[in-house]
Amino acid sequence: MKDRIVLAYSGGLDTSVAIGWIADATGAEVVAVAVDVGQGGEDMETIRQRALGCGAVEAYVADARDEFANEYCMPTLKANGLYQGHYPLVSAISRPVIVKHLVKAAREFGATTVAHGCTGKGNDQVRFEVGIQTLGPDLKCIAPVRDLALTRDKAIAYAEEKQLPIVTTKKNPYSIDQNVWGRAVETGYLEDIWNAPTKDIYDYTQTPEFPPAPDEVTITFVQGVPTALDGVELTPLQVIQELNRRAGAQGVGRIDVVEDRLVGIKSREIYEAPGAMALITAHKHLEDITIEREHARFKATVGQRWSELVYDGQWFSPLKRALDTFIEDSQQYVSGDIRMVLHGGTAVVNGRRSDTSLYDFSLATYDTGDTFDQSSAKGFIDLWGMSSKVASSRDQRVAGE
Repeated sequence: MKDRIVLAYSGGLDTSVAIGWIADATGAEVVAVAVDVGQGGEDMETIRQRALGCGAVEAYVADARDEFANEYCMPTLKANGLYQGHYPLVSAISRPVIVKHLVKAAREFGATTVAHGCTGKGNDQVRFEVGIQTLGPDLKCIAPVRDLALTRDKAIAYAEEKQLPIVTTKKNPYSIDQNVWGRAVETGYLEDIWNAPTKDIYDYTQTPEFPPAPDEVTITFVQGVPTALDGVELTPLQVIQELNRRAGAQGVGRIDVVEDRLVGIKSREIYEAPGAMALITAHKHLEDITIEREHARFKATVGQRWSELVYDGQWFSPLKRALDTFIEDSQQYVSGDIRMVLHGGTAVVNGRRSDTSLYDFSLATYDTGDTFDQSSAKGFIDLWGMSSKVASSRDQRVAGE
């Protein structure tokens, strides 16, 4: 029996050509693996049939939308996951679930190698290969674009020569990756970081300059997980999808940033994540009233490190797993409702309530009913500033000598 190679398959030109390209270069049979993480577009059966038509000996397809929402998007939400304070980890969190299914397919079909379509200068090659090495340490990895000299021009020529069942068109000027958590756009015109994004770049969001009427939404959370919108119970996947629609209609979640790639390159990226950004905003505000101050401060540090690990392809690492435990514990009391207005590119919270809130009206109010003992403040300030006062006295004494 020939060796088998499992290929992460999108259904597009490059990975369709890669099926035959890999077979020609290695002599192995290719098993195509397509994973639905809510990227939209063609149905999975169409993609499966295309893979077989392009020469795959087997085609493994998986509807991982709920799995992705529950096991990858929700941990990201609980961590308030934003790389460098901007990027909601759209592509970074989809790679581990795809890796999981790649390794599963490799076991099922007896493959010894896993292939992906990444280049040698991006983050995803690291995310795929580190994940594969972790879940399947006996498996080898190859990348046709990086390792087998598969270029776009060669892909078009190969597809036409072999009469593959795939449309061959001139390259889209942008590289696009999308799933239910958001959409990432890069390269082409955007590589000049002075150029403003053009309207054709966007798909998940409408222009915020001419928004429809404000849309007020109430999001219900239970232990950090959104469970309902406006009182209607929904799954996490349904919540994300509905907020993609509603927040997207208002232009919420457009991000234009130059970020630090893992490989050492600064890269200009455009992201659209209407549902993700609305949810992260709401979740942060609920944490503000349900997590104690020092706990919240430290969680922000943990969330930043968690985001860096995930961005850097360390989803399955021991440290990330340990941080998961801390973050999960922090969500014990993060339950309640957040009311926010979606309008003109913004998601603004204007109401919050929780049965586990730490907000005490009688302590916070300046009006009748105030129970705060103001006489305790003076002694607190004296003690709080003592070390600075002593140091300042020393500095002034030494300066005067």
